[in-house]
Amino acid sequence: MASDKFVNANGLRLHYLDYGNDGAPWAVCVHGLSGNAHNFDALAGVLAAKYHVISVDVRGRGDSNWGPPTEYLPQNYVTDLAKMLEGLNVARASLIGTSMGGIISMMYAGGWPERVERLVVNDVGPEIDPVGAARIASYVGEAPERFKDIGEVVKYYKENYPAMAKLADSIVAEQVKWSVKPGTDGNLAWKMDPNVRRPLRGGTAQQRLDLWVPYARIASPLLIVRGADSDILDRATASRMCKVLKRAKVVEVPGVGHAPSLMEAEALDAIKEFFGV
Repeated sequence: MASDKFVNANGLRLHYLDYGNDGAPWAVCVHGLSGNAHNFDALAGVLAAKYHVISVDVRGRGDSNWGPPTEYLPQNYVTDLAKMLEGLNVARASLIGTSMGGIISMMYAGGWPERVERLVVNDVGPEIDPVGAARIASYVGEAPERFKDIGEVVKYYKENYPAMAKLADSIVAEQVKWSVKPGTDGNLAWKMDPNVRRPLRGGTAQQRLDLWVPYARIASPLLIVRGADSDILDRATASRMCKVLKRAKVVEVPGVGHAPSLMEAEALDAIKEFFGV
């Protein structure tokens, strides 16, 4: 059973789940754009046998504080993570990042290579397929603000998240219940700042990040998990990632788009071997 804990970073109270195993090497999980710390509950249960696993709520999501509307940017997420780990006295950790969390993890690993033991990036790379990016921007930006019950939440996820489309409603409900909270009107509302869904315009938001720069500075072994049907991480980008970093390897999850749950047999077996569990 995970414990809910908090740490202050960059003026925000940030939430994380602590799966225990004090004294073991650290493994830190970082979720995607509209995800939350509970996205890694199942995987954490596997890794916690040999690792002290924590899973963070990125600012504006889950039970972490909401930040200034203009500051929902990868650069700030990365410094949040750095301050968070410093606050927990984590000198070195392995990172697992899904989608946006993978970008955060790559930037962190490139900025502080000496602090990262190993890195798993789930269905994302330094370049993102524009088709998939447009799809995500569409369903995230146009998401309903309220749901009458958890059944409507399940329907939304199954319509917009390919990896959930084939799962039983009860399984999806158990996963997505952490994404919503009771609203003042009796309906369910997102546990996410609405400003996360609104694209920033002007200033820093318009400065395109060249993620190949921090990526090339990563010093740790790297496991790239790719959904075989992904519209975010194409095979050419995954191949280039392995050429840039010789210690990188790719595992594909057949029949899965963006993003694998990491509990598929192919992904889980690769992660267990990578972590030695």
